[in-house]
Amino acid sequence: MNIVITGASAGIGFSLAKLYAKPGVILGLIGRNKSKLALIEGVCVAQGAKVVTGAIDVTNCIAIKEWLLEFDRQFPVDLLIANAGVTSIMPGNGEGETWDAVSNVLNVNILGVFNCVHPLLEPMRQRKSGQIALVSSLAAFRGMPISPAYCATKAAVKSYGDALRGWLRHDGINVSVICPGFVKSDLSDHFPEPKLLIMPADKAARIIYHGLSKNKAIISFPFPLDIGMQLLAIIPAFFSDWLLDVLKYGAISKQPQNKP
Repeated sequence: MNIVITGASAGIGFSLAKLYAKPGVILGLIGRNKSKLALIEGVCVAQGAKVVTGAIDVTNCIAIKEWLLEFDRQFPVDLLIANAGVTSIMPGNGEGETWDAVSNVLNVNILGVFNCVHPLLEPMRQRKSGQIALVSSLAAFRGMPISPAYCATKAAVKSYGDALRGWLRHDGINVSVICPGFVKSDLSDHFPEPKLLIMPADKAARIIYHGLSKNKAIISFPFPLDIGMQLLAIIPAFFSDWLLDVLKYGAISKQPQNKP
């Protein structure tokens, strides 16, 4: 089995690489941190897998396309896990997100996913086989005021995956959208407390692994938070806004300065 995982140098990607690593598996691991890529490469090789690494930024569309097509030429991809992502959180001073932060999260979380998926669509369609997994978030179901740009990107990824699934099923390609809640990682470290039902990356990876083995269309977890986020999306907006404020996921409004 030939598998490509982006964002493989940390968090869920790192844990998924360990789970899939076994004799007979060829892993294409993409990440920006060379030292962490070398670390996960060593772990996977020790477990019997063959590993090819690429220290590439997923926003570099030319570099990522060339790498993916060359890997696919040598090892036709059976499973692509588009996992790389970043977050953007409202600052605690009542100011909005900076444009630099917004631009970065849009580029990585949306264009980065498209950059990884698009080059492999035609090869997979020609082979009439393959599986694509897109890592979204439970935040895709209901935007949180504390992280508008991040939530928007994850909603975009979910919609993209839903649309791809309906299209590519006619070509024998399975598409899964992964919607985790809080997972212990460098990304979640940026998010303020409380982090409801946060779980270790290894546990999240096992849930994803089993979901992908069953070709589940949506892999969303943990169950209580999954239900909660979907309910927030359908109850009246004034009530869901209030609940998010109570849970401390609302944004801090800038207080007007007192005039002399």
